Amino acid sequence: MARAFISIGSNINPAENFKKAIRAISQKTDLKNISTVYETEPEGKQDQPVFYNSVIEIDSQSSPCDLKEMLRSIEAELGRKRNGDKYAPRTIDLDLIIYDDIIEHDLKIPDPEITLRPFLAIPLFELAPELILPGSNTSIKEAAQRFSSNHMKPLEDFTSQLKAQIYSIKKL
Repeated sequence: MARAFISIGSNINPAENFKKAIRAISQKTDLKNISTVYETEPEGKQDQPVFYNSVIEIDSQSSPCDLKEMLRSIEAELGRKRNGDKYAPRTIDLDLIIYDDIIEHDLKIPDPEITLRPFLAIPLFELAPELILPGSNTSIKEAAQRFSSNHMKPLEDFTSQLKAQIYSIKKL
């Protein structure tokens, strides 16, 4: 089993799409944990709704390539339409950001933006404070501490709802 981390983002009906994504991922992998869900301002284009962002931890027997394919399939099921605009609003955005200690440049693993984006570094640090980013000597603690979470509003009640959803799925 590989330990992997997936970032989740949405700014089109985010509460509903987060729940659907969590359910779909839980049916196809062993979902271990979810970070706090944060409300963040959109990057690039400011004339769109705020985002919900989080990171989940899973165990998977799938290869990184198969896992990325599964995530794209879930995005499509939830109405994600990729149009080349990396700042476009989206129903759901699922990205494999860490897969064990594998470095795979073609698949962008680890995600090169972890150290550049607080909505990736801070939630990842919550889940894996001991993590050293593959291919570097940078700890996720060091990366997360570079950022202020001032522009990230924790959605604690919503996070609790998602954790309860994960727990109920695991009991089935």
